[in-house]
Amino acid sequence: MTTIDRVNAPRTARERARAELTSEITAAARRQLAEVGAAQLSLRAVARELGMASSAVYRYFSSRDELLTTLITDAYDAVGEALERADGDALARGGTLRERWRAAAHALRGWARAHPHEYALIHGSPVPGYAAPQETIAAASRAYAVLAGIAAEAPPGSGDLSETLAAQVHTIAEAIAPAADPRALARGLVAWTQLYGMVSFELFGQFANSVDPADEFFAYAVETTGDLMGLL
Repeated sequence: MTTIDRVNAPRTARERARAELTSEITAAARRQLAEVGAAQLSLRAVARELGMASSAVYRYFSSRDELLTTLITDAYDAVGEALERADGDALARGGTLRERWRAAAHALRGWARAHPHEYALIHGSPVPGYAAPQETIAAASRAYAVLAGIAAEAPPGSGDLSETLAAQVHTIAEAIAPAADPRALARGLVAWTQLYGMVSFELFGQFANSVDPADEFFAYAVETTGDLMGLL
């Protein structure tokens, strides 16, 4: 059997059963995130919810950290896919850079509002005792690559970056946007972190008694950060 044949071959009943149970375990773990938070995530509690022996769950995930890594990777992939789809749709419509930025920014907020506990997992407080492994980097880069793709086509602007900042931006550019002008990418990073900050403020209740609901403020912020990036 060739490599292609193996990739395309139907999964065995055992493989399907394993995939289904893995999905059930991660779904139960996401419910735990909502109920007790990532720091209290427990394989034993997941096993109890599913009516399984804890030893059975350990055959699928060897530790809490391995389960956390899966949840984190899935969350990064999900938000990355949401932004890629939004940007792709804008491109397919012949959208301008400003329209692509607007679509991506609102996709970020929409995904975060629909999945607040998963957003908190990847953009909230670090989980005590957990260090994300290298394998999460590719998934984490997907959303930032959308920004970088927009920034790469934005006007470079004027002024020079400091030596330290230029080196930092160069490292980012090498990873996700080699063609981006460093000055344009730096402004894009400012804009993106501002949007993430606003999404976090909204989800974590920091806009209470001020700009809540935040629809109009967020729309204003998207346009303002688009101005910062020089997007037309």
